[in-house]
Amino acid sequence: MGVREVVSTVAEVGRLLSLARKLSPPPPLDKIDNYPLRIEGHAQRIPDHPMMIFEGQSLTWREYNARANKYAHAFKSLGIGKGDVVGLVMENRPEFLLTITALQKLGAAPSLINTNLRGRQLVHCLNVTSSKFCVFGEELSEAIAEVRDELSGSLQECLFVADGSTASAPNWAKSLDDLARDQSEESLPETQSITLAEIAYFLFTSGTTGLPKAAVVSNRRTIMSTESMGGAMKCTDKERIYVTLPLYHGTGLMLGVGNSWTTGATIIVRRKFSASKFLDEVREHKATRFIYIGELCRYLLAQPERPDDADNPLVAMLGNGLRPDIWMEFKKRFGLERIIEFYGASEGNVAFANFLNKDKTVGLTPMNIRLVKYDVDADEIVRDSEGRCIEVEKGDPGLLLAEISEKAVFEGYTNKEATEKKIVRNAFEDGDQWFNSGDLLKTVDVGFALGIKHYQFVDRVGDTFRWKSENVSTNEVGEIINGHPQINFCNVYGVEVPGADGRAGMAALTLLDDAGDFDVAGFSTYVREQLPAYAQPVFLRIKRDMDVTGTMKMVKGDLRKEAYDISQVDEPIYVLKPHADVYEPLDAGFHDTIKSGGAGY
Repeated sequence: MGVREVVSTVAEVGRLLSLARKLSPPPPLDKIDNYPLRIEGHAQRIPDHPMMIFEGQSLTWREYNARANKYAHAFKSLGIGKGDVVGLVMENRPEFLLTITALQKLGAAPSLINTNLRGRQLVHCLNVTSSKFCVFGEELSEAIAEVRDELSGSLQECLFVADGSTASAPNWAKSLDDLARDQSEESLPETQSITLAEIAYFLFTSGTTGLPKAAVVSNRRTIMSTESMGGAMKCTDKERIYVTLPLYHGTGLMLGVGNSWTTGATIIVRRKFSASKFLDEVREHKATRFIYIGELCRYLLAQPERPDDADNPLVAMLGNGLRPDIWMEFKKRFGLERIIEFYGASEGNVAFANFLNKDKTVGLTPMNIRLVKYDVDADEIVRDSEGRCIEVEKGDPGLLLAEISEKAVFEGYTNKEATEKKIVRNAFEDGDQWFNSGDLLKTVDVGFALGIKHYQFVDRVGDTFRWKSENVSTNEVGEIINGHPQINFCNVYGVEVPGADGRAGMAALTLLDDAGDFDVAGFSTYVREQLPAYAQPVFLRIKRDMDVTGTMKMVKGDLRKEAYDISQVDEPIYVLKPHADVYEPLDAGFHDTIKSGGAGY
């Protein structure tokens, strides 16, 4: 290692220690601090500096704060105040963020709902947080209209927000823009009393079927997260952050928009990701930072390579899911100096980040964590004769546990039972409590790093896997599929697909004795109507019998290993090809295409 690299690493460690001192111990919950106060500060300090660029529009900090104030006064006129919850269903656009800011100015909490959800999944998300109002975009009008009669009694009204048009609100909703038009642009006094203890918003996890969990995110946790990641990304108000991820997810909102709200940086918001337009827009808007997930990086690498790909203003990118096999290729092709890969969960109490700019790692964490032995096939933690968890050897994959303490609070979900299931008690000594991440990590050697441990994400375990940037709950998908009139039992699991991030869903099915031949077309329609696209199994396997344990728990180990390999399986296997609506038998030709990484998933 050269002197220059040693000096650089020592400097990075100095920054890391400075950050650790700032964040530990965490600020007291009764401290008055919130995103809207930061935004109001930017509106006074840099009023004419661009806050957001979206589809040819540009909003300065003064304009953004003024519009948010008008929305906030409109909400106040409806009786919305501190502690109230408001559902928000809208695509990426300025009004989405203005609604969040306006509600937070009053101490109310927006409940951010996945725009892909329909039917009972959508109903559940609005009902589970007892939303007082539902703010929805014109683009989601049909989805809300379909379920409005099923919403709980706590919902008083639906508020419509036009999507760049002069469309009127449907007769069953009010127009938020009409309510806000004549309201004051002045900031509200309520914002001056909102503490770090207040709920900033609700984020949903495993929003795959009718039973998503609403994770509670306080002002303290979200601000601490954005400040730490902003430090890792070296973000100031001079930077421009390109954000194309859905803003109902924590990565795009907390780390992209949140970094703007805390530092004053400009954000370039895109409604949906476009690989073909990515570099053109990065250059046009002089974006210096990019918020990513691994899947987007694969899409970008799949674009035709050009000699000038590295000729762009990007300096650093922050996100998660960039797999080691494409890390160096991506970094070199697009000329990145820093890749700040992080690991964390919306509901979790621990986060890792690649503060020291080491390749192929999620970095390090200041939290007290342990990697423990986990039996993947049995889907359970391995314990010793005294009932304690067993730490893995250096370099071996282990289940990540994070200690729950005053410095690392687990805020949990709105559902107490779901919260309790994520806590491992008496893991190493009587009375201790640890957050079960549900993920396998391992330590990795990153060369000289002053003895600081670095980690690498390995895989998810148990009943959840990740596909198309979404968490998919196997139990919830299985419950839905079991509702089909031909299905006796359904066992859902994730399988690897070459060239794709995460795991594709696969369902092993047994049919009822009197079901007759499998109705492929009818089943395809049922799945399409009942499940979001990302939760629809890519593969089906029709089994004669389902293997279960002595306690009647379905066995997944062999099914995962055999996956969709038609050379190992003598039972019918079906595949849902990209952009197709109907499952079809998996033949040797398409099987080879999948294995070569060319199937297009």
